[in-house]
Amino acid sequence: MPRRRRNKFLIAIIGAGLLNFLAYTIIYAMIGGDAKNGWINEGQCFLRGHFLRLGAEGHATQVSRPVWIYSYIHSISIWPTIGAVLCCMLLLARPHIIATMQEDSLIRGQSFVTAAMTIIVIITGASMIYFVTGFVQALSILQHDGSYGL
Repeated sequence: MPRRRRNKFLIAIIGAGLLNFLAYTIIYAMIGGDAKNGWINEGQCFLRGHFLRLGAEGHATQVSRPVWIYSYIHSISIWPTIGAVLCCMLLLARPHIIATMQEDSLIRGQSFVTAAMTIIVIITGASMIYFVTGFVQALSILQHDGSYGL
């Protein structure tokens, strides 16, 4: 793929990622938190918003089951979004990093970019798997006895 087209594609991914962050933040504020920090008890779904209220305990908001599920899925989507945005930024900056980190550096530019991308993929991938596992557990517990808590 020609460099100019590739760069436009990478910038589009960064823009989409930033829009996902913005949407998550706005919706988090509108619905009163997120499902990852919330719970389900006897069929009632609650979100908790640590960043909306002062205090470590946060504030619980009761929502419908579809809103709770949507909120959890959107929370899961943040992790691959972070990975994609960071990797695209590294790819765009790669020529500058390589030019800056040459033979006299402790680590060469290409090695730095490769190591950074590997770390990003591992951390964001593991975080996404952790969130997906929690979501699947919450849904399976909900189907069996109707309660899921922190």
